[in-house]
Amino acid sequence: MDSAAPTPAPRRARVRAPELIGKGGWLNTGGKDLTLADLRGRIAILDFWTFCCINCLHVLDELRELEEKHRDTVVIIGVHSPKFVHEAEHAAVVDAVERYEVHHPVLDDPELATWKQYAVRAWPTLVMIDPEGYIVAQHAGEGHAHAIARLVEELEAEHEAKGTLRRGDGPYVAPEPVASDLRFPGKALVLPSGNFLVSDSTRHQLVELAADGESVVRRIGSGERGFGPDAFSEPQGLALLPDGSVIVADTVNHALRKFDPVTGAVETVAGTGRQWWQGSPTAGPALEVDLSSPWDVAWWQGRVWIAMAGVHQLWAWDPETGTVEVAAGTTNEGLVDGPAGEAWFAQPSGLAAAGDRLWVADSETSALRYVEREGEGYAVTSAVGTGLFDFGHRDGDAGQALLQHPLGVTALPDGSVAVCDTYNHALRRFDPATGQVTTLATDLREPSDAVLAGADIVVVESARHRLTRLRLPEEAVRVDAVAHRTQRAATEVAPGTLRLDVVFQAPSGQKLDIRYGPSTRLLVSSTPPELLAEGEGAGTDLFRDLALNPDVTEGVLHVSAMAASCDDDPANEYPACHVHQQDWGVPVTVTPDGAARLPLVLAGMDGNS
Repeated sequence: MDSAAPTPAPRRARVRAPELIGKGGWLNTGGKDLTLADLRGRIAILDFWTFCCINCLHVLDELRELEEKHRDTVVIIGVHSPKFVHEAEHAAVVDAVERYEVHHPVLDDPELATWKQYAVRAWPTLVMIDPEGYIVAQHAGEGHAHAIARLVEELEAEHEAKGTLRRGDGPYVAPEPVASDLRFPGKALVLPSGNFLVSDSTRHQLVELAADGESVVRRIGSGERGFGPDAFSEPQGLALLPDGSVIVADTVNHALRKFDPVTGAVETVAGTGRQWWQGSPTAGPALEVDLSSPWDVAWWQGRVWIAMAGVHQLWAWDPETGTVEVAAGTTNEGLVDGPAGEAWFAQPSGLAAAGDRLWVADSETSALRYVEREGEGYAVTSAVGTGLFDFGHRDGDAGQALLQHPLGVTALPDGSVAVCDTYNHALRRFDPATGQVTTLATDLREPSDAVLAGADIVVVESARHRLTRLRLPEEAVRVDAVAHRTQRAATEVAPGTLRLDVVFQAPSGQKLDIRYGPSTRLLVSSTPPELLAEGEGAGTDLFRDLALNPDVTEGVLHVSAMAASCDDDPANEYPACHVHQQDWGVPVTVTPDGAARLPLVLAGMDGNS
């Protein structure tokens, strides 16, 4: 399809929705198993998500307003479709549903049965089903809330007139609340007083604990989501500045806040409260530049470095000039080393400053990486990790060692680093002097951060809702080696030329915004790079013919697509515009009977499937 005039798919194609099945069963339904028949008469939105995925968490937040406004006609169903082995554990899904305040039914689908039935290819993907049980739209990625809201209103009117709309309470049943001092804490630091400051993420607060790591001294924040002087929204990272103040990564507010432990005052120092989108400024006055899910912060070389998980980059805030800027990463998701401006990250979530190095826990590549000076700039190097789909629990030489979605990293006194290997429920250690990876402790529960306290290391056990004090062992714990690849099946493609089609139809009442040139963008690359003989690079068409290398039989295609649409109203000089974007990492296997076309739905329906 041409990027300036996309071929429209048939309006409201009549595709019957497959049944919802998942071995893990249902959550948030009071113990009831739901079927599509139970949803008849309602507009159903299936949200295919996995809890490691920052884009999925963005979509959860995008849907909250729609969920509230149309709660008598719309039922959102989360279909949890795991990437990592840990995410296939039912208890972990239960935790995630509470952690991220998911207020709708969730189907736990550990074997990706429903994912396959709906031919989903990306996290997150939204599928809309009308009150008669037919699929009417599919959207991949973020930024579709406005389009979905418009379609919901159209479906409400259409099916109200037909008599096929059924209003009333939905099937959501809230779980019983649990009392505890912390609830899914994220990060911690040691204050000059010796007390601990912890981000109590699910309760939208900071909590100061006494030096015993248990006694609550005070709480900071109202405990309700918000962006005022007494409110946070799922705060995560904490960094102590030289003046004694604390910088807070206020993740879902897309902002940095400064907390004064003496006065208790909280102020915003970076971010607008809006999420950064492609095309937005990447540098400038800190309070005028949008951020995207800052997950951790660290004071290094005179600036606060930010693990900007939402856009797979590192940013930096300079308190002297009051400015922010991109420091490393391109927004492409993957594992690519080199000069900071060319490196790729995948949801960086943990930072630790150690002399001339800034260590990074790069969660979606299950990697430990570091930034250091190189000439006038910086360079990025991977110490442990190989890519988006390789993970496990394996010690030994760093070149073959494996982690599973680490969220935290801590500099140790001997020059080594401890890694909170979150989905392995372990504390690992990498020694740059020997190049070896060892295991320091197991039987932790989703450790997300750790801080030094004397001769001890205090671990944030996020899914046990506590701080756990460990003696730094002289001998590493030994574990049996385990290696995994993602459970997601590879797409079989034919050798030769592969037609890549990104399907995009502008939402009803909108058109592509071509006032300032092409409104679409497509970026393609591969791992290994040799997989593609032709077709890599950037362009403005949402289709491309890719030439596959006959000598490479498997790999991953990295596809990033963006489309901008605006309200189609000639009378409006300044129409509202919206950006739709998604990154796909598509594992492929080249086989003689494979497909010659790879459709990826950004928004709409694939009329050729």
